[in-house]
Amino acid sequence: MQQIFSFIIKNSNRILFLLLLGISLALTIQSHSFHRSKVISSANFLSGGVYERINSMEEYLHLKEQNDQLALENANLKSLLFKTRDSAEIPNLDSLKGVKPEDIVVCKVIHNSYNVYENFLTLNAGSKSGITPDMGVINSLGIVGITDNVSANYSTVISILNVKSQINAKIKNSDHFGSLNWNGKSTGFVQLIDVPRLATVKKGDTIVTGGQSVIFPENIGIGTIDKLEIDDKTHYYTITVKLFNDMTNLGHVYVIKSGNSEEIRNLEKQDKNE
Repeated sequence: MQQIFSFIIKNSNRILFLLLLGISLALTIQSHSFHRSKVISSANFLSGGVYERINSMEEYLHLKEQNDQLALENANLKSLLFKTRDSAEIPNLDSLKGVKPEDIVVCKVIHNSYNVYENFLTLNAGSKSGITPDMGVINSLGIVGITDNVSANYSTVISILNVKSQINAKIKNSDHFGSLNWNGKSTGFVQLIDVPRLATVKKGDTIVTGGQSVIFPENIGIGTIDKLEIDDKTHYYTITVKLFNDMTNLGHVYVIKSGNSEEIRNLEKQDKNE
């Protein structure tokens, strides 16, 4: 306490000067509108900067919630865009064999392998969300894989970067089909085999799902033709397809539920048994 009084006595002249200066500034600002507006503008600038930084921090803390909301909005938009005809990335609703908005399950990839021959993904949704094995998984760019094992809250997906994966695919705007698989080399390319030599194909053509299975609707984007080769023994094309998707960087995906898949499989089994 004594030190405080000692400080005030030693600096009394400076303190008195600052006090009088403050009073004079307050009287000047109060009596002149120009000065008052300048002070208010400066205060708003400082407080606005502080609020902006606080808001930025709050937005950062709620990024997960915002991403989930955006994913739901994207799913709704996708269901509307499914009505667009002749699109490699957004299939036609008619060609989706009755897929409705409620048949799209929004999921997040929580694990993704892409550096082995048999790659799998793990999603944060399972049977509670209506997911079962053998459902197609896509995102806004194209196909991702096929669901494999499912638990209550999680599901695994056979990635298209899996040497055992086989997906029916075709050349867009063509009736020529083939089997899409992966040779285990590059994560950015897959191979379309068994396309007949008579097919009219060229580099840059778009490859989409063929629709000859109950897993993927027709005309979902896969990629573009990067290289063409003809097998001398089979006389069929082996087509290298550059994927639309970056399979090493996947976030939210969409699982497509097909209500007719079980009925179609049972019918096909009956035909085989006859």
